Amino acid sequence: MPLSVSSSKPKVGVRNTRQRTAVVDLLSELDNFASAKEIHRELEERDARVGLTTVYRTLQSLAEIDAVDVLHMASGESLYRACHTDDHHHHLVCTECGRTEEIDGGPVEKWAKDVAKSHGFRLTGHDAEIFGVCQDCAAHQARAEAQAKNRGAAAK
Repeated sequence: MPLSVSSSKPKVGVRNTRQRTAVVDLLSELDNFASAKEIHRELEERDARVGLTTVYRTLQSLAEIDAVDVLHMASGESLYRACHTDDHHHHLVCTECGRTEEIDGGPVEKWAKDVAKSHGFRLTGHDAEIFGVCQDCAAHQARAEAQAKNRGAAAK
């Protein structure tokens, strides 16, 4: 059974070392998903003295107890974030700034069960993440495009 450092911090697991606590504390401060290398870099900036291998191992063990959400990117890289709910959920992720919203799966849940059943499978799990551009980033992109268009028109 996973242990919790406090009700406001993510689960730490059974091995509560200084390094593991440093990783968990950092994750609790992050709003967006981050790679193991980004987490390691931030820990180095804080003089936490946690090795990259330890960061990877800690993130893996936290993922095994569902203390972190993991996004598996098309590039093969995994991104991590403290899991804020024990309920099954999915993520809506901005591809520009990384802002992430936890969302209910809605019709995806029924679809996954139906597809598994129609192929003779018993569903044991699924992943469904939605990627897009958040409202703030879309507005920023629109302003940048308008400025570029105006500069192009002025140059003519």
